[in-house]
Amino acid sequence: MRRTVFNEDHEAFRETLRAFIEAEVVPVYDEWFTQGIVPREFYYKLAELGLFGINVPEEYGGAGLETHKFEAVQYEETARAGVTFGGSGVHVLLALPYLKMLATDEQKKRFLPKFVSGEEMWAIAMTEPGTGSDLAGMKTTARLSEDGTHYVLNGAKTFITGGVHADKVIVCARTAAATAEDRRHGISLFAVDTRSEGYSVGRKLDKLGLRTSDTAELAFVDVEVPVEDLLGEENKGFSYLGANLPSERWGIAFGAYAQARAAVRFAKSYVQERTVFGKPVSHFQNTKFELAACQAEVDAAEAVADRALEALDAGELTPAEAASAKLFCTEVAHRVIDRCLQLHGGYGYMNEYPIARLYADNRVNRIYGGTSEIMKTIIAKDMGL
Repeated sequence: MRRTVFNEDHEAFRETLRAFIEAEVVPVYDEWFTQGIVPREFYYKLAELGLFGINVPEEYGGAGLETHKFEAVQYEETARAGVTFGGSGVHVLLALPYLKMLATDEQKKRFLPKFVSGEEMWAIAMTEPGTGSDLAGMKTTARLSEDGTHYVLNGAKTFITGGVHADKVIVCARTAAATAEDRRHGISLFAVDTRSEGYSVGRKLDKLGLRTSDTAELAFVDVEVPVEDLLGEENKGFSYLGANLPSERWGIAFGAYAQARAAVRFAKSYVQERTVFGKPVSHFQNTKFELAACQAEVDAAEAVADRALEALDAGELTPAEAASAKLFCTEVAHRVIDRCLQLHGGYGYMNEYPIARLYADNRVNRIYGGTSEIMKTIIAKDMGL
């Protein structure tokens, strides 16, 4: 089946990235997996490779492109190799759109050059203990000081990917109380320096999957945030969050598809090499049928992921379309990876095999960025139901 989503530039980037992964990541990935974190220095290597500046305007040190296709290639190549780049995806896919959309010229001059160089890694802090997907229920507050020079930030966040290594964090906080008519009113976004007094990183959370991605709890006790670091306008944060959710959900959808594709590759290789009852496992009809069914599902997920990518690049991806892509691709990946692990037998349960790590990594795709149940609610509402 011929794909049209990528051109020669993307394929040249793929070759470079694949060589980089083989040389810089694969040899040390087991060590990262055991430690549960990627070394901070690794992000400078990603910056040197140009991964952080692709969508950053040239005047701030980036390539000035407006496309997510290079990110898509990265999803495919990391999945293919059975590795991840830690929390760096949050830096580019989640944080950057807010900086480009909301930062003033003065803020961009301060933030973006260090963003591109990897000198300052960014994360975003939305979720709070006890609130989950209910962002309107957040209790973290940011009160303007009497002299009007800074906000005083108090509260806590959890499940913050990239939270251990982050130098800057986009923090969502209440600057006004919610109203009876609108629970979403009163949320604002701030660029918070992690070196600020009163800012602290709690536990590095022990996750089922995505072991190399640092995920943390954050706490803010009277953290002073200069008024110059407010992103966008006060009290309009929820609308900003909504504007960027489609791109986040596309990323999860495409990443899930890439994982499913990689799972088929791992399983195909394994069953061709593994011998049972005197012949390769690939010779059994059940094996052929299972992998054929998985490949058909991957083909369908690829088409959905590619269509969403084209719509995103064109600025036409709607919230409902993003929700549909995320729901479909993550559910496909769940089924495919499970079946491919089954074909590995007992070895599929061992972490030394990529399929086992993939199985664990994939599970969160149906939870973060909005659960599958939330995606169904969005789709149903768009259907007029």
